[in-house]
Amino acid sequence: MTSISNPINFNEHMWVIEMRRSLNEEVEEDNEVPVNIFNVPKALMANKPDCYVPQEVALGPFHRLRPELYEMERYKLAAAKRAQKNHPEVNFESFVDQLTRHETRVRACYHRFLRCNGETLAWMMAIDACFLLDFLHVYAVKSGRAITKSSSKMMTHLVDYAGTKSAHNAILRDMVMVENQIPLYVLRKLLEFQFSTLDEADDMLLLMLVGFGEDLCPFPMTYLSDQIHVEEQAHLLDFLYHLIVPPRSKETSEVEVVIEPENEDDEPNENKERSSPESNHVQQLFPMIWDMLSALAQSPIRLLKLPLFSNAVKFIMKLPWENISNLPGFSIFYQNKNPENGNSNSNSNSNSNSNITKSPLMEEIAIPSVSELCNSGLRFLPTNGSISSITFDPKTATLYLPTVSLDVNTEVTLRNLVAYESSNASGPLIITRYTELMNGIIDTKEDAKIMTERGIILNRLKSDEEVANLWNGMSKSIRLTKVPFLDKVIEDVNKYHSGIWKVKAGKFMKRYVFGSWQLLIFLATISFLLLMILQSFCSVYSCPRTFQIPEDQ
Repeated sequence: MTSISNPINFNEHMWVIEMRRSLNEEVEEDNEVPVNIFNVPKALMANKPDCYVPQEVALGPFHRLRPELYEMERYKLAAAKRAQKNHPEVNFESFVDQLTRHETRVRACYHRFLRCNGETLAWMMAIDACFLLDFLHVYAVKSGRAITKSSSKMMTHLVDYAGTKSAHNAILRDMVMVENQIPLYVLRKLLEFQFSTLDEADDMLLLMLVGFGEDLCPFPMTYLSDQIHVEEQAHLLDFLYHLIVPPRSKETSEVEVVIEPENEDDEPNENKERSSPESNHVQQLFPMIWDMLSALAQSPIRLLKLPLFSNAVKFIMKLPWENISNLPGFSIFYQNKNPENGNSNSNSNSNSNSNITKSPLMEEIAIPSVSELCNSGLRFLPTNGSISSITFDPKTATLYLPTVSLDVNTEVTLRNLVAYESSNASGPLIITRYTELMNGIIDTKEDAKIMTERGIILNRLKSDEEVANLWNGMSKSIRLTKVPFLDKVIEDVNKYHSGIWKVKAGKFMKRYVFGSWQLLIFLATISFLLLMILQSFCSVYSCPRTFQIPEDQ
């Protein structure tokens, strides 16, 4: 649908004409093209905008008017001239006219309303397609199936057959950005003009796309090229996504129906389960103290046991400490353990305001770091598969993770894959869950170093610290997701780690000693006062005679 002119000069009659023509076009074409080119969610964009905004070249209409990207327009025009020169039998304007006739299909791919007329959109798509094919031509040259031997002289400093030039990598990063896509349908149409049959055009496009995927895919490409159908791919980023996450089968779709819906009723129960152990520390700690005291037989201890085991103390232990802890004066014992609860009333307004700008989930996956897992005896081994190859073997205590290659393009690629998945995927967010897993287990450069030494991370960055920063910077996600096989791995790893005796002892000390230091100070003070009273009593009265304790004790 062509755009209406400036809203300030709104013309009702022209609007009716545009609506009638657009409806007629859609009915004639019977076109049901799903939206597949989106805006990056604002929450993700605010985190690191340079990873989502093109820095060298604008492809498509979203970033067309940015002045800093005008420089690349002359390279696009050069690519269009080159395409017309190499194929003189092809009339470039006839290609533009064909795109104009399919304007509705092109517009349907974009989530945002495009404020440009049909002719402008068609010329934009045609020139951008020429530039992309000229750039992707490098992969056809590498395979030895290129129609021409090299790119234009004007593109020599941008196109790098070895893949080492900074400009080459910068354009590659721009080509995978969510907002910088054009429909792959346009590239197919342009190649169809240059080849005798559509099958030959699709074979050449697939060859280019596979080379493009090998450059940018951080995982081993186990998805065979003969399983990829070019006509089913929406754009370059969509192709790269399906290299990593193949289309779901019927089995996975059935699992998805069971797993994906979030049960809102479970959240209050989980909160209760988390809060009740904290509020019942008093009730859990006193029985342990009683057992320790009952095992002792010394006389001073027996004197202390008399008041401790009295009916008054037993009555105190039966009080509802969970409710009493919320009363003024008692809540101080729990402020440090639950700082967010203690400050909830005073900071309610600030929290509500921060939630507006802090909508992504900041919580990491509850899983120990690589260093902690290694200390508990868990091993890490690499696999040559994709994300679906992640497994945990409890018998050998081995966590299998796919080999991932990290270079200057990886962060932009992964971030845009996550953004695209959150906008387009109707099922589990597999790549998002994987990045959350890696963010959970890699906290420091020591963790990154261990993963590199195990062969799981192929580090082509400058240092291990950059690797740790890359994963730690990807902790935000738009919505919760459940991926059955990854959630099972996380659960099994946590179960193994929690079963180690050293971990149990550490949790016990943290929960009952370090986490209850206010209570322990309180008990120590009371015990000290009782001993002082006992000492004063015994200095006046004869304790052995009063309590009938033999002198030899």
